[in-house]
Amino acid sequence: MRIREPAREVQVVHETEVLVVGSGPGGLAAALGAARAGSQVTLLERFGCFGGNITAVGVEGFAWYRHENTVDTEGVGIEFEERARAMGAAVKEPQSDSHAIDGEAFKWVADTLVEEAGIMPMLHRLFVAPIMDGDVITGVIVESKAGREAILAERVIDATGDADVAHRAGAITLKQAKEDMIGASVMFSMSGVNKTRFIDHVKADPQTYRDWAYGQWTVETTGKEDEMFSPFLRKPFEKAREAGLIPEHLDTIAGTWGALYDTGDLTYLNLVHLLGYDGTDPNDLTRGEMEGRKQAMLAIEALKQYTPGCENAKLRNFGMTLGIRDTRKIDAAYNMTEADVRDQARFEDSIGIFPEFIDGYGILILPTTGRYFQVPYRTLLPKGVKNLICAGRVTGGDRVSHAATRNMMCCTVTGQGAGVAAAVAVQQKCGFDELDVDQVQAELKRQDVRLH
Repeated sequence: MRIREPAREVQVVHETEVLVVGSGPGGLAAALGAARAGSQVTLLERFGCFGGNITAVGVEGFAWYRHENTVDTEGVGIEFEERARAMGAAVKEPQSDSHAIDGEAFKWVADTLVEEAGIMPMLHRLFVAPIMDGDVITGVIVESKAGREAILAERVIDATGDADVAHRAGAITLKQAKEDMIGASVMFSMSGVNKTRFIDHVKADPQTYRDWAYGQWTVETTGKEDEMFSPFLRKPFEKAREAGLIPEHLDTIAGTWGALYDTGDLTYLNLVHLLGYDGTDPNDLTRGEMEGRKQAMLAIEALKQYTPGCENAKLRNFGMTLGIRDTRKIDAAYNMTEADVRDQARFEDSIGIFPEFIDGYGILILPTTGRYFQVPYRTLLPKGVKNLICAGRVTGGDRVSHAATRNMMCCTVTGQGAGVAAAVAVQQKCGFDELDVDQVQAELKRQDVRLH
């Protein structure tokens, strides 16, 4: 059965040069890139904070892949980490040469970055439809407590994580069957952990990346990762299953702990992995939120009983929403390939670099040898819609390339590139497929992005 909605007029509440939809690492980087390139920028976000995966989901390991010989991304992504450190919103990360970002405090850091750049903030507004003039996007419709509103823009950046804008605007998007998608996660943190006892236990029984392969999980590495320390937890959950505390079929409860504070907070616990959930299906999202929290509480009980230092621990908080790794991707002007991310691809239209870090679809390759690939501008361009550019994990590519480019730091690369391109397109009064890429690259260099 269907109903017919009555036709209605929607008030235009705002007009802008560049509109960024979604404020995760990609969207926040895009807004900053466009604003610093001289454009009037508006940043639209459905939740009450900017930061997306960092703040709303609670993934605080921003650059956990980084080691001594890593040649890393430069630009806004590094600035996120450095500003978090400077503002007391980060702590040394246990497994790498990086700092874990305090997701709660980063809400304030993100506010500060947005205000400093002169970006128009629009929180608590959910994108619901594009405004189209033929195949040209001219703005978006949002819903909020104020009702239905229209925002007009000269250029739009889709940083929704799910290609919502591109998909609804008529661009070609691709999505795997949900049983083939990378699993979703409920992130959570604990308080009341005895730091000394916990760390002593970790040192007495150190885990490596080779330990990630167990049960139904298989992990392909290059071999160099196998003996490296990883903050991995599996044994307490095996014991809990043997004791009947965790149902036998829940053999995917395992994973990594993030940062451990002197206060006894053990944060961004990545222990719950939900397979067969589609992050664009609200029924799956509902089921995943509830099932994920249930499994997280089982994991906490297992840690209390079988991990020294956790005896008096308790739940501190869940992430505000599920962590989704894999949904729609655009069919881009250039779709990145497995060979690109494995074999150090080089592109004339590079908008930044990312280390040889692949994490997903049963592959784990860490950038410990200085290898890296370049990210091409063309991978941001959707087919079928004009004046729209994409950033974050929705950019074009195959499965294995997605396992690299979906990572938060690479999302800042595509985000900053998209933001600068949007500003240049406004200034040149041209389409994204017509602009002078040399000018985009020059502005990215001015913004301290490493291109080659």
